[in-house]
Amino acid sequence: MKSIAIDFSQPSHIVAPQLIGAHFFVNGVGGVIVEVEAYDQSEPASHTFSGPSVRNMAMFGAPGCAYVYRSYGIHWCLNFVCAPEGHGAGVLIRAIQPTQGLDVMRERRGVDAEKLLCSGPGRVGQALEIVHAFNGRSLTQKPFHLSPAMTPIDVVAGPRIGISKAMDLPWRFGLAGSPFLSKPFR
Repeated sequence: MKSIAIDFSQPSHIVAPQLIGAHFFVNGVGGVIVEVEAYDQSEPASHTFSGPSVRNMAMFGAPGCAYVYRSYGIHWCLNFVCAPEGHGAGVLIRAIQPTQGLDVMRERRGVDAEKLLCSGPGRVGQALEIVHAFNGRSLTQKPFHLSPAMTPIDVVAGPRIGISKAMDLPWRFGLAGSPFLSKPFR
């Protein structure tokens, strides 16, 4: 079966479920995307809600680029920029099922349990060694490699987690039954 490229110029809540089951690697380390959350400039939980700033400028850039930011001053988190350029939308990569470079991830994370390597956006950033220098870089350029799912995927949806605004939007998407999610779906 031939894969279909992901069109990042679409709204983030349309792109997000298409990323479930996609394979994503940074310098050959990564796996299958199993959980994401969509964010859009129109809703107050998004970093872009108040407009462009030094921190969020990449989210207003070209679709299909990385938006990297520091969470709680500790971990780098990775988003894929979506929607037409200038809009300010993206998809946060919340969890990955690790498939390649597990020993490297274990060393970076300091844990052995496979389930704990990439189950949360901060863990993804640490395991894949996401750095701010990737901010604004196209997902088609090294060190990134992204390939869509080749077969149909059973995607579940629900409210986003870890936020205090626009919590009712069902813009969290995950691979049904995956043990690698950051938190189970209800």
